[in-house]
Amino acid sequence: MGRTVSDLASSDRRAFLTATAAAETTAADAPVPGGTPPAPPAPGGAPARPADGTEAARHADRELRELLEEVDPGRIEDTVRRLAAFGTRHTLSSQTDPEHGIGAARDWVHARMKECARASGGRMSVRLQSWIQEPDSLVPTPTRITNVLTTLRGTSAPNRVYVVSGHYDSRACGAAAADGDGPRVDDDASGVAVVMELARVLAVRRTAATVVLAAVAGEAHGLYGASHLAGELKAAGMDVQGVFAVDAVGGGAAGEAGAAEAGGAAGDGARARRAVRLYAQGAPTGGKDDSPSCRLARSVRDAAGDTAEVDVRVVHGDDRDRWAGDHVPFLERGWPAVRFAEPGGNARRPCDVDHTARVARVTAAALWTLAQAPGAPAGVQVRTDELGASAELRWRRGTESGLAGYEVVWRGAAEPEWTHVVEAGDTVQHTVGLSGDDVFFGVRAVGRNGLRSPVALPARPR
Repeated sequence: MGRTVSDLASSDRRAFLTATAAAETTAADAPVPGGTPPAPPAPGGAPARPADGTEAARHADRELRELLEEVDPGRIEDTVRRLAAFGTRHTLSSQTDPEHGIGAARDWVHARMKECARASGGRMSVRLQSWIQEPDSLVPTPTRITNVLTTLRGTSAPNRVYVVSGHYDSRACGAAAADGDGPRVDDDASGVAVVMELARVLAVRRTAATVVLAAVAGEAHGLYGASHLAGELKAAGMDVQGVFAVDAVGGGAAGEAGAAEAGGAAGDGARARRAVRLYAQGAPTGGKDDSPSCRLARSVRDAAGDTAEVDVRVVHGDDRDRWAGDHVPFLERGWPAVRFAEPGGNARRPCDVDHTARVARVTAAALWTLAQAPGAPAGVQVRTDELGASAELRWRRGTESGLAGYEVVWRGAAEPEWTHVVEAGDTVQHTVGLSGDDVFFGVRAVGRNGLRSPVALPARPR
């Protein structure tokens, strides 16, 4: 069993990116790292080759391994214990007490994130995003809510954005009850610890796309913090291609109880301690596993396979019954968004920091791979000939400097995963000698570093 911490322990694109650049940051540049997920088999059974030969892929793999090795369970434990020591982080608790309440937690997270940013040489910035929330059923008086946003600006695709969030607010016996302590080490000091550890390991690195690491507030009162962040990104016209809400991921210490809650058999405690649920909204019509969020989840699972540390159990749905996480406001704006959560979902459970570190590595692997790969292709269409014996796919070429070309993938109509891939090269069309009635097609971009974007599905002409 891992180390545990218990609850019982004490306006436009430029404007958005410019606003994130107001922090004190000072360190030397670092080489551009990367990582590569496994590719599906090519027709005939041969694996697909990286677009720029094997050496680029080896370098990307090495850089990813180095990043994952830097994730430190001890630092995650320190973060969880410190957040619990504020007693409560309830949205309606004190914002001025220096030792107790949500204001003290906010200031501590902000200070620690600024320390991380100082190692970035100006690439990472930290800011407080504050607003006054007007009264509603759970907020009796106008209340200031503040997100702590840490942004690593992308080097070649700054308008393409990936978000990782954890909520630093907590609750006691009720959302409207601000009195009484509610440390909530698992829900969600564990998620905030993941976000803060990612900030530390990414600060000395560069990413092609922009990464926003968000410690949000107001989650227990209506997802206010996530909604405000999503609204700002939408107003700024940012191209959000992936959102990861990390919420209650310290449940590995649940052991047999966690296995039972997750539907496992007796004796499955060890496996449960290495499991995490990944909620991915299915498509509203048609194949439920082909939504943008499900395609994002596939990328996470591929990255998790590289780490060999966590059993990522993809659940096709927004969230658990009667629950809604901080990924939902991003889904509502049409962006791919998923939520990590422990099996069983018991928010009062102790936090297994070793398991939390494993989830941090999986999140880091997926985030790093996506942020270093090209963005998903846009404008994908498929047209079949009159006889239906072949299909022509077309797409718009991306403008990112690291783009090497594209791959066309397909699978049988009854297959859950992509089974075939063919290199299309640096072009905007490719014809496959297969009927679109028999298979599903997709297109993905490939970088010079061998990294691949999530698959984009074609829009069929009416």
